[in-house]
Amino acid sequence: MSAQLPSTARSLPFALLRAREGVMVSARAMLADTGVTEQQWRVLRVLAEFGAMDSQTLANRTCLLMPSLTRMTTTLRGKGLISQQRDSLDRRRHINAITQEGQQVIDDNADRVFELVSTFQAILGEDGYEQILDLLARLDAGAPR
Repeated sequence: MSAQLPSTARSLPFALLRAREGVMVSARAMLADTGVTEQQWRVLRVLAEFGAMDSQTLANRTCLLMPSLTRMTTTLRGKGLISQQRDSLDRRRHINAITQEGQQVIDDNADRVFELVSTFQAILGEDGYEQILDLLARLDAGAPR
């Protein structure tokens, strides 16, 4: 007889999915007014924080598959929110950068992002908020590949 599976109420994958949805409800409400999707927002946030980068690095930092990122960067370029150039040393690589218009989307919504963070800190407590981020980082770094 095999061991009984844990209850879905105590399953880490299920708990993470439920928590993601709980967090994203508020984020989606904010994004509804921006004209960008959740994934497009991630691309803009990463480029705003880290600066220009190649597509592979951007895909990794935004947790997007390369085909999805390729479609997304095409859309974001069309909206004037990012620019993309071929790498001068390796013409196969594309370097992506946020434009002034893209940075404006981030800046225009910074107060709402801070409100969301404050809400989650109020729910978890500031220490709990930092602790959960640290614990999730440990899972990311230690996840079996």
